[in-house]
Amino acid sequence: MTAGEWKMPSSSSLYTQLISGALFPLHERLKGHQSVALRRELERSQWWSADELNVHRVRRLREFLIHAGKHVPYYRGLFGRIGFDPLKLTSLQDIAGIPLLDKQTIRANIDVLRSEGASSLTPFNTGGSTGEPLTFYLTRERVSHDVAAKWRATRWWDVDIGDPEAVIWGSPIELGGQDRIKAVRDRLLRTRLFPAFNMSAASMDAFLGGIRRMRPRMLFGYPSALALLARHADERGVPMNDLGIRVAFVTGERLDPEQRETISRIFGCPVANGYGGRDAGFIAHECPSGGMHLSAEDIIVEVIDEGGKPQPPGTAGELVVTHLCTGDFPFLRYRTGDIGTLSTETCACGRTLPLLSEVQGRSTDFVVAADGTLMHGLALIYVVRGQEGVSRFRIIQESIDRTRVELVPDGALGEEIKQRIIDGFRERLGEGVQVDVETVPEIPPERSGKYRYVISHAISGQRHGVQPSKVP
Repeated sequence: MTAGEWKMPSSSSLYTQLISGALFPLHERLKGHQSVALRRELERSQWWSADELNVHRVRRLREFLIHAGKHVPYYRGLFGRIGFDPLKLTSLQDIAGIPLLDKQTIRANIDVLRSEGASSLTPFNTGGSTGEPLTFYLTRERVSHDVAAKWRATRWWDVDIGDPEAVIWGSPIELGGQDRIKAVRDRLLRTRLFPAFNMSAASMDAFLGGIRRMRPRMLFGYPSALALLARHADERGVPMNDLGIRVAFVTGERLDPEQRETISRIFGCPVANGYGGRDAGFIAHECPSGGMHLSAEDIIVEVIDEGGKPQPPGTAGELVVTHLCTGDFPFLRYRTGDIGTLSTETCACGRTLPLLSEVQGRSTDFVVAADGTLMHGLALIYVVRGQEGVSRFRIIQESIDRTRVELVPDGALGEEIKQRIIDGFRERLGEGVQVDVETVPEIPPERSGKYRYVISHAISGQRHGVQPSKVP
């Protein structure tokens, strides 16, 4: 497919075409968003040559930096101190000398990070799942670009806005006036929310019944919540693979292979991974050919080591994001806290958008052994997940010398199971590490509805850009 050939997903119903082609564009226009025009541009630019895309990105980056240097007090002062001249920028790599931006810096400089004369800035907040909630500002321009990028990625999978969608997400629909408006909008768009903050057995029974009745064409949610719901359907003997679901979109957490397999098998559809956040934007999304494409027209992603030095593709490190649609409150070299790797490969789908080869998760999803070896929490998750009699679990690394495991038993849980977990953990963390295995009646999700399998206090507050060891 070449530029200009993109069309409505082939199997869209007349109602979906009405929503996607008329009602949703009207909704976006009333909100002051340019999402429709931007999506059309993105559906052309995804087929550009690599050279065309690079020229476009360098030009936009230069304009972004010129604006920041002139109109944003924080960057005007910073550029002056380090002698950085945006007019001289000739490549994406030229920003490597600009100091990194993190949550602490934003909190300390929130007023001077606002562009002088900026209007229509709206406050937003991150969920604070890492213990560092953040307030920041976005414009309609930034929101429009993120909506357009997500819309483009949705259409890669032959589904569209207006197709029935079941959402397993963190926030319930409240009873305020604005939320009633949102509820009406969701009904028109055929989107139904199943609140992931309540995943009791009774709630999941109701979710399964609701999903079967609505027969959605797509699912959307946290991978942990969708995998939990899939396993519950399997345990209950409720078939979910006969509903015609075309794709399950997951985001908000690291997707591990076991979750992907479970969701795909139980719901009878492929799983499409997405990566981004309220602060950093809609960064990347998986296409049907398996490529994790960056939203490269709007976003520049770097990988840095623990000293802040940019790393080449193929080397894991912390992901740093520059969002080119944040001129009035710049996200310039913003530390995401996530560990990932850029790829030099091209995707079989033909899109020239660069690829992430993997996103391994947040630095707090990692654990550290007694000898200082850093490893992904999956090294411990696999030890627990393979044990019979365990319904749910959570691993909490209290310190480098002590790790605690909370288990929700599924029936009787013998001492030999607990000992196997202790032995497996010590094999990975060190023989002298204290491992406490506790049985609990339930493990509540975070306020967002996410279920974190691993929490490490041993590495909290540290920055990890080094390449982790392989999962044993």
